[in-house]
Amino acid sequence: MRLGVLDVGSNTVHLLVVDAHRGGHPMPMSSSKAALRLSENMDGDGRITEEGEARLITTIAEFADLARKAKCVELMPFATSALREATNSEEVLTRVRASTGVDLRVLSGEDEARLTFLAVRRWFGWSAGRILNLDIGGGSLEMSNGGDEEPDVALSLQLGAGRLTREWLRDDPPGKRKIAVLRDWLDAELVVPSKTLIEAGKPDLAVGTSKTFRSLARLTGAAPSAAGPRVRRTLTSSGLRQLIAFISRMTASDRAELEGVSSDRSQQLVAGALVAEASMRALSLDSIEICPWALREGLILRKLDTEPNGGGPVAMPPVEPVGRQHEW
Repeated sequence: MRLGVLDVGSNTVHLLVVDAHRGGHPMPMSSSKAALRLSENMDGDGRITEEGEARLITTIAEFADLARKAKCVELMPFATSALREATNSEEVLTRVRASTGVDLRVLSGEDEARLTFLAVRRWFGWSAGRILNLDIGGGSLEMSNGGDEEPDVALSLQLGAGRLTREWLRDDPPGKRKIAVLRDWLDAELVVPSKTLIEAGKPDLAVGTSKTFRSLARLTGAAPSAAGPRVRRTLTSSGLRQLIAFISRMTASDRAELEGVSSDRSQQLVAGALVAEASMRALSLDSIEICPWALREGLILRKLDTEPNGGGPVAMPPVEPVGRQHEW
């Protein structure tokens, strides 16, 4: 069946359209993105502003229409840290539903970690053994560790690249002292979570998911996206340290000129690199494998696992219920 996954994140809104069935490889058919920067459209009380809400409603309506035109039998809409933390989240969700018919599900940070872990497990398979996964988003860092499809430990920390850029690295380029202080602060913040993660079991494979990790790997010599998703890509701690020394001296506009770095993410690249570095240091990881699948794929896989007929088209409703409730 054809599914649409609508991801409302802290920085972007992303619609992924795939053809999928249980036991098969979800095949991407199209991908659409809009840089919404929802986390930057909040007032001092943590409320999403009227302008931010209006842009969100317009974007969701446009993407829901794209999903209909793509003949998706169902749209799976979800939101992460920005809407999860907004003090007026319920009111915004209600108005989005009333205006667009799309019923956004707000995922908890732990659910993000679990669903991303499922995608990573399916990508690498059982032969990978125990997997430790790191995922850096705009608002949060998800960490998980497990030997099965459900992780033994799933954590979510408020250490997203966008959040730390706003709170710590407002200068462009950021100053050396700020970076040094942020490094020390991150080390302190990660002591307890990393201990919890490792106590679950020593991983056989360490993995990084998310656009941030993919960009960092590309900038340290990994194959470009044009080489395809099955090419092995790694990020080493030594390469990451050298990269941070390089990009931290650049302005956001200069970083946007680097291959693999989009203009809407160039501003938060340094913070994302520092989170990646601190996480790898706290967990004593010399390198991590980059996985092309993450949260969106995890949602698709979970749905296919729980669909009564395995996701076959026979029992699916017609292309209508964009706001349908989901049991992912």
